[in-house]
Amino acid sequence: MRTRWMQALLAPLFALFCLAAAAQAPQAPEVAAKSYLLMDVSANQVLAARDPDSPVEPASLTKLMTAYLVFDALKAKKLTLQQALPVSERAWKMPGSRMFIDPKMQVPVEDLIKGMIVQSGNDATVALAEAVGGSVERFVELMNQQAKALGMKNTGYRNPEGLTAPGHTTTARDLSILSTRLMQDFPEYLHYYSIKKYRYQGTPTANDTNRNMLLFRDPTVDGLKTGHTEAAGYCLIATAKRDFPNLQGRRLVAIVLGANSENARANEAQKLLNWGYTAWEGLKLFDGNQAVVSPPIWKGTADTVKLGQPLPIVLAVPAGSASQIKTQVARPDPLVAPLTKGQKVATLKILSGDQLLREVPLVALDAVEEAGIFGRAWDAIRLWIK
Repeated sequence: MRTRWMQALLAPLFALFCLAAAAQAPQAPEVAAKSYLLMDVSANQVLAARDPDSPVEPASLTKLMTAYLVFDALKAKKLTLQQALPVSERAWKMPGSRMFIDPKMQVPVEDLIKGMIVQSGNDATVALAEAVGGSVERFVELMNQQAKALGMKNTGYRNPEGLTAPGHTTTARDLSILSTRLMQDFPEYLHYYSIKKYRYQGTPTANDTNRNMLLFRDPTVDGLKTGHTEAAGYCLIATAKRDFPNLQGRRLVAIVLGANSENARANEAQKLLNWGYTAWEGLKLFDGNQAVVSPPIWKGTADTVKLGQPLPIVLAVPAGSASQIKTQVARPDPLVAPLTKGQKVATLKILSGDQLLREVPLVALDAVEEAGIFGRAWDAIRLWIK
């Protein structure tokens, strides 16, 4: 009897608690697409999603992975932007979207990159894949290996350009991983994704306009890629960077998959970006390489050690709730040398009231070597007394 009385008393309180908890996260807008995901790249935080792990055909969003491997080859100096590449019969005969290159041409890598990104050229994509992998088949193996290395657990590639093929699938979540890493690992090449118009010399003017409509509508949008096949529908990964007083260069990525038209995918992506910037606030807690704490360290060549993160520690919170955020640091005590630079030492706990939002590892920002025999002995005595 007492149990039923307690249940009756607590039920309304529990319901109010659930409503309050639900109210903490802003309500995402309705999005007319098969699946979607909105990512705050600055905070490494998903703000909203629907069916983010459902398999979908990526269409030309596939070219983001092709670009990742091409950029990696450039960084490793296996290719140069000025290097002229031959155009194979296979590249020339590729169906679908093209930049209109042919086997009589020797096309610089940079122009092929523009053709792949701006014109979504399947011919340019195959020419680059053959240059990096030696063959399309080998390049596809590299794509799948890279997907695995990035943690894209539900992605399988069958070609570099995105034409429909059995087993050629991905998810919104995996695409968020790829998009984020592409921008973080290769910022020097991100400008190609904001080019509005391009065509290679001597080729037709047809298909010379970037299909990402948001590049023409929103000055803060600077990428990334569109995709479309009958099976995939209309897809778009749009990224924007906007400045705020408390956080400069806050970047979001909106992934819209399976919309029913070019205009719809642009509208839905714009809706998500605007909502993410207005309903959520970016809060920078610490700068990159800023000491979150500087605790004492024993038996080392320094008295203290700076603990933090190489990159800024940023959090996305519902607009107006920043004042509720607090932090705590959990660390071993005492800390004893040696410590290597980058070694995880402690954990930063980020809370809203008493609710734990995130845990961030704190690493040693500088190495602390072991002290000499007398220094270690003196600290051993001090620790014993302590």
